[in-house]
Amino acid sequence: QVQLVESGGGLVQAGGSLRLSCAASGSILSINTMGWFRQHPGKQRELVASITSGGSTYYIDSVKGRFTISRDNAKNTVYLQMNSLKPEDTAVYYCAGRRVTWNYWGQGTQVTVSS
Repeated sequence: QVQLVESGGGLVQAGGSLRLSCAASGSILSINTMGWFRQHPGKQRELVASITSGGSTYYIDSVKGRFTISRDNAKNTVYLQMNSLKPEDTAVYYCAGRRVTWNYWGQGTQVTVSS
């Protein structure tokens, strides 16, 4: 089993920054990709960014140039640096791990961007 614990959410003004962290424990060698999803109220969860074990990254168009995903393998931690935040970035953010499918999920952390 894999456990994922997020931290770093909160309230920030538009234009500000936040860094989310996701600490992984357990059978982490089974994970080949880590990602951050977000869910707006009443909407489906969407993949915001992901990073493979080899370091390849993916970003949804709306966050390109503003968000950066990274990983510290020594600490088994994945980060999402979010800059130039906009009110539409307000959502619950979830850390997730994928072996074949997105099997593992954190509990979520709220990010609120005020205008």
